[in-house]
Amino acid sequence: MLSERSIPVIRATLPAVGAALDEITGRFYAGMFDAHPELLRDLFNRGNQANGEQRQALAGSIAAFASMLVERPDARPDAMFSRIANKHAALGITPDQYKIVHDHLFAAIAEVLGDAVTPQVAAAWEEVYWLMANTLIAAEAALYRQAGFPDGRTWQRMEIIERHEETPDVVSFSLRPADGSPAGAFRPGQYISVQTELPDSAHQIRQYSLSSAPGRPHWRITVKRVSDGGAPDGEVSTWLHRHAAVGDLLTVSAPFGDLVLPDGDGPLLLASAGIGVTPMLAMLAHLATTASTRRVTVVHADRSRTDHPHRDEQRSLVDALPDATLHLWYEDAGIDILGDGDGSASIGRVDIGALALPDGLTAYLCGPMPFMRAVRGDLLRRGLPAAAIHYEVFGPDLWLGQQ
Repeated sequence: MLSERSIPVIRATLPAVGAALDEITGRFYAGMFDAHPELLRDLFNRGNQANGEQRQALAGSIAAFASMLVERPDARPDAMFSRIANKHAALGITPDQYKIVHDHLFAAIAEVLGDAVTPQVAAAWEEVYWLMANTLIAAEAALYRQAGFPDGRTWQRMEIIERHEETPDVVSFSLRPADGSPAGAFRPGQYISVQTELPDSAHQIRQYSLSSAPGRPHWRITVKRVSDGGAPDGEVSTWLHRHAAVGDLLTVSAPFGDLVLPDGDGPLLLASAGIGVTPMLAMLAHLATTASTRRVTVVHADRSRTDHPHRDEQRSLVDALPDATLHLWYEDAGIDILGDGDGSASIGRVDIGALALPDGLTAYLCGPMPFMRAVRGDLLRRGLPAAAIHYEVFGPDLWLGQQ
C-alpha cells in the first residue's frame, strides 16, 4: 500500500503525469537505449519500439497502478502483475534491470515536468515505482523457481525436428532439447520465447504459444509471418520462415504465461482469431488427451478457410470431445465453405449472440485486439462476469488497466 503521506501527492499530480506519460516514456526509452544499446539490440522488441506500442503499454500500466493505489488502496492488481511478470520471466528479466529502468524513467520525468517535480513529488512517485517493481521482482523470482531455474537463466538449445507449412503465411516447428531428452512439462496455453540472431548480430526475442498438448517428447510452436501493409515485416517471424530448417538449433526459454486451463469440469469457451488459435489448440489437445467430458464451445474467426492455421487439426480435436462444438466465421467465403466439410462456418464476423452458452462459463480469448474487445463486450452484455473472461495478447498488452 502507498504511504499516507504519498497518497495526496499522487492524487494531485496523477492528472499531469498521466497526460505527459507518452512523452515521458518516449524520452525514457530513448535515454535508456542510448546508454544501454544492448537492451534494444538483444532484449526489447525493436518492432514494438518503432511502432510505439511498447511505450503505450508501459504508460498504461503505470497509470493504472498509480490510479489503483489512490482510488482503490485495498485492491490488488493481481491479473496485471501476473501478466507482466510472466512476460518478463519469458525474457529473462533480472532484478538489477529494474534499477536501470528506474534511473532513466525518473530522468525522463524530471526532463518533461521540470520544476513541477519537487522533492516531495519525486519521493511519492519513487514509492509508486518501487512498489510496482518489487512486486514484479518477487513474482518473477517465484516463476523462475517454479520453472526450476531459480537464477533466472531458463534459456536452452532446442533442435527443429519437423517443419510444416500450415498456410501460405504460417509455419509450425516441432522442437526437442538438443541433447535428445524429452521436452519439459508445460500448462496448455503457455508460451515460450525464441531468441534469434539476425543478420546485424542482434539477438531479438519473440514469444510463441506452444500449440500442441503437454506430455509429448517435443514442443511445437506455430509462427505467422508478420506483414502489415506499409509497416516493416516482422524481423523474427520473417527470419524463421525464410531460414529455420529441420536440424537447426534455436535458443528458447522455459514455458511461461497465465492463460492456462483451470482445473474442474465447468464449461469453457475457447474463442480465437487468426494465429490466436495456437494456445487454444494446446488446450483442446489436452482436453482430448485426458478424455475430458467438459462442455466446450470453440469459436474461430479468420480471413478465409485457407488462412485458418491447423484447420483440420482443430476440427479433429473438437470431434474427439464428446461435448464440444465448433463455430467458424470467415470474412471471405472464397470457395463454397458449406460444401467443404465446414458446415458450421459462417461468412462475416463472429456473432457470440448467435451461440447458446451455458451458465458458469469460463471464456478464453486470443487474437487481434479488436476481435477480443468485441467478443468480451458481447460476453459482458450476456451477463458473463468480467472475472470469468481471460485473454492472451501477442506483443505489448495495450489492454492493461483499460477493461
